[in-house]
Amino acid sequence: MTTVLLVEDSLTDTEMMTCYLRQAGLSVVSASSCEEARIKLRSRRPDLVLLDVILPGQSGFELCRELKTNVNTEQIPVVICSTKGTEADKLWGSMLGADAYLPKPVDRQELMKTVQRLTLV
Repeated sequence: MTTVLLVEDSLTDTEMMTCYLRQAGLSVVSASSCEEARIKLRSRRPDLVLLDVILPGQSGFELCRELKTNVNTEQIPVVICSTKGTEADKLWGSMLGADAYLPKPVDRQELMKTVQRLTLV
């Protein structure tokens, strides 16, 4: 079963995206901060990471860079989901290694299309 690590501090967004992903038959592990995400990454390697930008403590951009420059996690696809949806934000995400960038509110079809493309579900 494909596992998605969802790093999101909004309970509403977490519940909504978890529902979409589970209905598609995916396993979802959630974290509300980069620190919590790191702990979960140590115990289980996900097939994909969905990452908010604005998080308590460290930003999602920083975690994305960290994941993509670490030999143990660089192959995991990262999708940034954020209200920060300007072209500059998308470019920055791409420069840090994000495989896709979805603006919030996340469109269900766009999310599923992106997840399928990156995990080949």
